[in-house]
Amino acid sequence: MSNFKVLVSNPTVPDSALTLLKNNGCNVIQVEKETRENILNNVRGVDAVFWASDVKLDLEVINAAGPQLKAIGLMAAGYNHVDIEELRKRRIRVANTPKVLNDAVADIAVLLTLAAPRRLREARLSIENGEWMPNDSEWMCGQDITNSTVGIIGFGQIGQTIAKRLKGFDLKQLLYTGHKEKKEGIELGAKFVSLNTLIEESDFIIVVAPLTTETKHMCNEEFFSKMKKTAVFINVGRGEVVDQPALINALKKRTIFAAGLDVMTPEPIPSNHELLTLSNAVVIPHLGTATNETRQSMANLAAKNILRCLAGEEMLTPVV
Repeated sequence: MSNFKVLVSNPTVPDSALTLLKNNGCNVIQVEKETRENILNNVRGVDAVFWASDVKLDLEVINAAGPQLKAIGLMAAGYNHVDIEELRKRRIRVANTPKVLNDAVADIAVLLTLAAPRRLREARLSIENGEWMPNDSEWMCGQDITNSTVGIIGFGQIGQTIAKRLKGFDLKQLLYTGHKEKKEGIELGAKFVSLNTLIEESDFIIVVAPLTTETKHMCNEEFFSKMKKTAVFINVGRGEVVDQPALINALKKRTIFAAGLDVMTPEPIPSNHELLTLSNAVVIPHLGTATNETRQSMANLAAKNILRCLAGEEMLTPVV
């Protein structure tokens, strides 16, 4: 497998994955900075790309690489930023890294599902602003998750892992929606309902849906207007699933109680963005997979997928 060139699109990829590629004879080219310009300047002539970037892997990048490109190893579960159809046409193999990130993302979802309803940001601001009144705690009361109805939009592996975590909170009801009922839902005691029913009945709505033409801006003004005023909105899927101005408006007008966001638009979000000024929004910087073990597992799987393709073998987790 010697002399194969592999471009790594991010300078922060765990060393274990780079070592794996190098030990198997690959010539690893790693960009010094994760920018489109750097990627385009280094991608020409490579046999594979280790893609750990939110930069769009589109026709320009594919053409710049050249006809010898054989494999794309995505260090991500989602691939809405990748031109899958063009890669399929050219018979370039693509694999992602599902499953290994389920636990880490589910943990972040639960963290936000607890932090937002218990008014974590507002409570911290009360301390910083000298407004904490120890003998008058009623003003800081939040919402209980125990005996509540939780709705999950996107009941794939991550959504199911979130459901397993939440079962320990003695929920009243667990709902999910999608294209069809799933046997895993039945096993978890979750009820399959329409999107409209989920919106109207849920005390907590957790979005884990991928970004597609169907889901883009699915959570819009109409969506938020149907939610309970006491309901909490959580997004650990993709930022563009949400019409962000509509969410901001719903939070400002208290149409909904609170929101917890690990994803937003754009990323990174400007430090002066209006979303960050809202006391009922708990916003964190896309920490879903950000644990050392998870990132190393994702990186190693992406490297193994590339090596298997270059060796003429089936990728472990193929997309194309």
